[in-house]
Amino acid sequence: MDSSGNSHSGGSDDALGAVAGGASAGETPLRSPRVAIIGAGMSGIAMAAKLRLAGIESFRIYEKCDQLGGTWRANTYPGLTCDIPSRYYSYTFAPNPDWSRVYSPGREIWSYLDRVAGEFALADRLSLGTEVSEGHWLDGRWRLRTSRGEEADYEFIITAAGALVHPVKPDIPGLDSFAGPVFHSAEWDHSVPLRDRRIAVIGTGSTGMQLTRALAPVASRFELYQRTPQWILPLANRRYTRLTKWAYRTIPGLNRAAYRAWQVQVERTLGRATVKPGFARWWISTACRLHLRSLRDRSLRERFTPGYQPMCKRLIMGTGFYSQFKRPNVELVDAGIDRIEPRGIVTRDGRVHELDVIVLATGFDAHAYMKPLELVGRDGVRLSALWDGEPFGYRSVAVPGFPNMFTLLGPHSPIGNQSICTVSETQIEFALALIDIWRRGGAEAMWPTAHATERFNSELRAAVPHTIWASGCMSWYIGKDGVPHPWPWTPERHREMLAEPLLDEWELAPSSAPV
Repeated sequence: MDSSGNSHSGGSDDALGAVAGGASAGETPLRSPRVAIIGAGMSGIAMAAKLRLAGIESFRIYEKCDQLGGTWRANTYPGLTCDIPSRYYSYTFAPNPDWSRVYSPGREIWSYLDRVAGEFALADRLSLGTEVSEGHWLDGRWRLRTSRGEEADYEFIITAAGALVHPVKPDIPGLDSFAGPVFHSAEWDHSVPLRDRRIAVIGTGSTGMQLTRALAPVASRFELYQRTPQWILPLANRRYTRLTKWAYRTIPGLNRAAYRAWQVQVERTLGRATVKPGFARWWISTACRLHLRSLRDRSLRERFTPGYQPMCKRLIMGTGFYSQFKRPNVELVDAGIDRIEPRGIVTRDGRVHELDVIVLATGFDAHAYMKPLELVGRDGVRLSALWDGEPFGYRSVAVPGFPNMFTLLGPHSPIGNQSICTVSETQIEFALALIDIWRRGGAEAMWPTAHATERFNSELRAAVPHTIWASGCMSWYIGKDGVPHPWPWTPERHREMLAEPLLDEWELAPSSAPV
């Protein structure tokens, strides 16, 4: 705001000049802001590394769990693999030549994240087992309070809490009465023996498919409980040879070339097929339908046939799932669950399924961004009240009325069947460009205007009907308003929108103004 109390809308000549001119010889050195990163998963680690690369050392990473790694720390279930190619599901600034497979196991990805954190010496910046419970914008900075009652002030906060964090457990009568172990796939109990046990998996998403492949061969009896059939894109997971690993370690630029090759392949297929009709959508749809026909049992094939178009729900990828149902000990159960008793599951046809272990592969609340963290922005506006159960933001990276706050993998980010590494790096570079304005003295606080945010969300809502997600199915993409909320354009457009800040869409408060 200027001396008369009027807000400067992004067109501040001082800010533009500071950004364009930089700091020449004799000028005041760049300021180093205090930055809080909330979450030590894939995007939080990337943010910390990028801050170090930018010469910003005054930062702290808060992680509520006792280890870093985010979803790759939490999920340790048998058969877990990433469904994005590993050479693309990695940081551009930290390639890994030693991936074991095209689609790597979960623990290998966790080890990669741990290694990157070590390479960038992040241990002394990590506060593990420390949950940020609330943050208040006070006197031009953020005051954060942890669940332990500790307080600290920061000029910027970066939320990197992830999208698929809070497990959803089904409301099935009698679930707590089961006599054996019952747990969510994201809360795996490794003390429970599985070999030669009677195992039920409830849920047929990507996790359900991977668990079926892993558990069906070792269980004495395995039952998959299906409410809605899913389409599967058959992508084989080949192993990399020692020669391949040697080549990636010794030939400069090979990792970078492989990253770009996989990026082009993923973005020009899934990235386009989901958001507009065309060859990519036809090709993926055809591949899914042909794969389903590999089931020779016509009756079983009909039960596995979805009543919606491929990709309307998040697409499952892999091979070897349908073949498990040739085993005499494996059964698809789609009669519907009536209740659970101490001895097992009772389906709506009256049948009692006696079991030893029940696994809930029932997904996550994809709209619980940052919960239970409460942020209070300008004029006492609470983020929980502003969102009211329906998260939204500006171009996936910021929220109006919340200065100096950036959201990684925030609302509307292109996360469905895309590499979150690439997405978060794009968002990080955008955030750093705005932080650089602060460093050069161009502004003390910045936040997107309400008008620009509403215009973006209006454009987003107008684009949704053209996406496959609006073709007629229920999925975790659907918001409280009944509208799909993913990024409705290509991944390339996300990078274009965040290539550089449009300062006329931002409020920039100079250092002399109250914020």
